[in-house]
Amino acid sequence: MFNNLLNDGIDGSLSSRRVITFLAFLLCATAFIANLFWDQDISQFMFDSMIYLTMVGLGVTVAEKFSPINKKTETKKGIL
Repeated sequence: MFNNLLNDGIDGSLSSRRVITFLAFLLCATAFIANLFWDQDISQFMFDSMIYLTMVGLGVTVAEKFSPINKKTETKKGIL
């Protein structure tokens, strides 16, 4: 399940952008739960930075799905 979630749509390899976005999401969720249940104070600027990283990563991934396929990639797949 996670393998399909983190693969890019071109050749099925692991996408570093998706991995970093997923890790940023996990860190934000962990910080939220630690603050909620165990009263751990998280620096606001660090939490905001991770939230921005997560939002940008998700936004780029979604935009990538709606962009047209690159002609070079399409040509390479046709040859193979």
